[in-house]
Formats: sequence, structure tokens, C-alpha cells
Amino acid sequence: MSGRQGINKIEPLEIDPRLRRHELGFLELVNKPTKEELLSYYENNYYQNESGSYRKSYSELEQTVIGLRIAQRARQISFFRGEVPGSLLDVGCGEGFVLRHYAELGWSVTGLDFSLAGVERMNPACIRYVEQGDVFGLLDEKIHANQNYDLVWLGNVLEHVLDPIALLNSLRKLVKRSGLLLVTVPNDGNFYHEYLYQSQQIPERWWIAIPDHISYFTADSLKRSVAKSGWDCLAIHGDFPIDWFLANEAANFLTDRAKGSEAHQARLRLDFIIAQSGVDKANRFYECLADIGLGRNITAYLRPAA
Repeated sequence: MSGRQGINKIEPLEIDPRLRRHELGFLELVNKPTKEELLSYYENNYYQNESGSYRKSYSELEQTVIGLRIAQRARQISFFRGEVPGSLLDVGCGEGFVLRHYAELGWSVTGLDFSLAGVERMNPACIRYVEQGDVFGLLDEKIHANQNYDLVWLGNVLEHVLDPIALLNSLRKLVKRSGLLLVTVPNDGNFYHEYLYQSQQIPERWWIAIPDHISYFTADSLKRSVAKSGWDCLAIHGDFPIDWFLANEAANFLTDRAKGSEAHQARLRLDFIIAQSGVDKANRFYECLADIGLGRNITAYLRPAA
């Protein structure tokens, strides 16, 4: 093990000067971009420059794992609302994989995004389902038109917006009383990350990603945020924590960036192996990860509060 030995106490997070703590516990940028700057970034740079987790191409294993992750989440959604097809709104639909999955199941699907670049590249047959433009303006139009959906999917979007609580409040108007909202966010600034940093196993708080991410959630702060916004949290799942490799000096991709590709491939292989146990067992495993604060991302399954 590199860094200090025998650490037995983790001090409270000393907030990075770029961040401040929201009253609900999540961290947010002190200097946020303007709405216009965000719109330009997502229209012109995000997918085009392979920002975030998006790529210009995927290997066969990557595409398989993307499908497995969607199927696992879809199975949990079916557990809460049943198997009958309904209507889906995918906010920030990205490359269109979720749209394709649910369209193939017979759902009525709609996607919203700032750019068509991702779906044009990866799922061009889904372009007809996508409305391009200012996502939040499009959401307001749907609210004013009294549209609502059986499922609203918010996958890795909440961390990008200027006011996540306002977005969670707005989405309540679009989800049917019997419907569900799925929210996936990175699991950032958690106990494990702080342990690595304070024990000097990582050189920096690498999870701070500017300008992509404006807000930073853990499972606890996400639960507080959705409760404040009028949602009942039915379950929270993690996903495979690629940051586990940071605890092993031989696999630490922050101290040696050349190890990042192999860490990614190992994560894909482990995701695939876990999925072979069956979707229900895999979901139980990922729910247990979230219960102990782990998982590179966390996914909350929400229903409008009574």
C-alpha cells in the first residue's frame, strides 16, 4: 500500500475551494456556468469530443455491457410497475440506447437532448424519437401541455444542471401518479474517495469534473434531495465501482494513467460476469453496494410522494 500506513480515522471532508455544500448535503460548484454557456457546450462539444462516458465507437463487449445495465434497470422498473408497456421520456437521451431498448419492448418513447450527435452515431434508427434543443425549455413545453409519462429516465443528467432541485420538482409534473422516475448520478465525494485521498493513495479529488459536473451526490445526499423534491425513494442501486482499482497500487490509474484502459476493460469483464448470475441476483448485488456507499454511479427508483 502506498501513502500513510495504519490510518484509522477519516476527517470530515475539507471542501475543495471550487465547491460548496448545499443545505441538502450534495456539493456544487461555487462558480457555475451560465445557461447560455451550458447550452453551447452540449450542442457543440460534449458528444463531438467524447466527453464524459461517450465514445465515437464501442467494442462488442462494451455494447453488451451497456445493454446488460439497461436491462437490469428495466427489470427493477418492471418490479415496481409491472410489465405492461407504457410511455417513456428519456431526458438527456444521449446515444439512444435506452430509447432503443424500450421501443423494442413496444413502448411509446420520446427522447430529449441538446444534440443529435450521439444518437446519430450509435442508434440512427431512433432519431425519429428525439426532440433536439434546450432540454429544459422542451420540458417546460411538455409541462404546459399537461403531458405525462409512465416512466421518466434521467440517466447521468442531474449532475450537469444548474439547479438539480428545481429539475426534480419539475419532473414531478411529468410523471403519472402511478409512474416512476429513474435518476442515475455519479457517486462522488463518498467515504471511500475521502479515505483514498487522506491516505495519500490518490493525488487529488479526481471526481471533480469541471465543466461537465456542477453538482456531486452520494446516496445519502441524493435521498435527501429527492425527498425534499416530493419523491418516495423505492430503491437505490450502485454499479460496478471502477474506483476500487485505486486501492491497489499496481492498478491505480490515477498515479499511472496508462493503467486506465485496462481498468476499464476489467470493469467491463466483471460487469459481464456479475450479469451471468441473472438479473435479479445482479440487482441485489448492486443494491448492497449502494447500501454501503459504493458504486461508481448510483441509480434511484422514485415514485411521486402521496
